[in-house]
Amino acid sequence: MGILVGTASWADKSLVDSGLFYPTTARTAEARLKYYAENFSMVEVDSSYYALPAPNVTQLWAERTPESFVFDIKAFRIFTQHQTPPQVLPPDIRQALGPLAEKKNVYYNDLPPEIAQEMWRRFLLALGPLRNKLGAVLFQFPPWFFYRRSNLEHIAWCAQILDGYQLAVEFRNETWFNDKHRDDVLAFERAHKITHVVVDEPQGFSTSTPPVWEVTNPELAIFRLHGRNTETWNKKGLTASSERFDYDYEEKELLDFVAPVRQLASAAKSVHVVFNNNMKDQGIRGAKRLVPCWQQDDFHSIRAVTVRRREHHASPSSDRPTLNSTSEPGSGAGTVL
Repeated sequence: MGILVGTASWADKSLVDSGLFYPTTARTAEARLKYYAENFSMVEVDSSYYALPAPNVTQLWAERTPESFVFDIKAFRIFTQHQTPPQVLPPDIRQALGPLAEKKNVYYNDLPPEIAQEMWRRFLLALGPLRNKLGAVLFQFPPWFFYRRSNLEHIAWCAQILDGYQLAVEFRNETWFNDKHRDDVLAFERAHKITHVVVDEPQGFSTSTPPVWEVTNPELAIFRLHGRNTETWNKKGLTASSERFDYDYEEKELLDFVAPVRQLASAAKSVHVVFNNNMKDQGIRGAKRLVPCWQQDDFHSIRAVTVRRREHHASPSSDRPTLNSTSEPGSGAGTVL
């Protein structure tokens, strides 16, 4: 499948409210997804982290996108051992939790085995309609999920439950890829056929990991770009993820990714490049800028790619920036390499 480029979510509030990507006619969830799929060939589903998706919703996603379109879907937060407010759980699950549902947050290890099993069952049901379009199930683990045997066992358990689906793992704790554990973690991922997620993110924090350009599953490699905003990476009290990942990649920074992504593509059948910088249309613009980088040999050629205004929108405030290219706007031809 080559290199697919997309963004983390097509329905982020900051993006939709900005009016910088979707035409004024795309006023419904259906219209926005269809328009996104005209411009990109893959997307990462972010909403599935915040609440279990319903099978009828994932069925609609499948129906509203081209046959070749690819979804990566984030695992629901309780499976990644994040804090989970009981109110985001299905009502019958909440009721079954009894006194646990009165807590501010519940965690995976709080769940009785039969409830954990039911949560997995429902998540798998939601994945079903996307089976033919699913690239990976992304497990993004929290900062307090550090390298230790019990956490490795949890990852292995998740892979076992999701047998038949491609598991991808991203860490937010420095212990996973320090000098002591790096080789062991990569060997573990290879042994369990887990896709290692390469990241670009602010460095120098206990909650960040370095970009480890390795392929651990020959079927799929993933590169996620979170931006390099050191001021907001660990900032408390932010009201939206778009504030944490507020960063515009410069063309020179994007050029630096060309060679290592090509290297990933030489070792994996498919590579997903996902922009998670999501303040307004930052991710959209980054994705559109990055695509020509694989079609150019030097930075000076890339700088010749300019931004133009789409003429078919009704008002100046709703103009959407796109890159000039030989591809027709909306064809999606510039997003598969």
